[in-house]
Amino acid sequence: MSQLTIVANIIARADQVDLVKAELLKLIDVTRAEEGCINYDLHQDNENPAHFLFFENWQSRELWQTHMENQHLKDYLAAVEGAVDSFTLNEMTPIG
Repeated sequence: MSQLTIVANIIARADQVDLVKAELLKLIDVTRAEEGCINYDLHQDNENPAHFLFFENWQSRELWQTHMENQHLKDYLAAVEGAVDSFTLNEMTPIG
């Protein structure tokens, strides 16, 4: 098993920043307790408060995929439907 790094960028609609932030914050503790989670860190851009970034490390891609199927992520997606302008996710491998 090789470690997987995830970089997820979430851009909230300008009028929905507080909602998206509150829903993202709900994901942290439950995700950090999941099997395979090394770190799960949420950031908010200093210049653009609508831009959020999760920096995550997982023991394996398989364990991350299990995370992606969990109910708390489905609940998050339902709660922020229509409130997010864009979402990008990069799966990365540490090389140095």
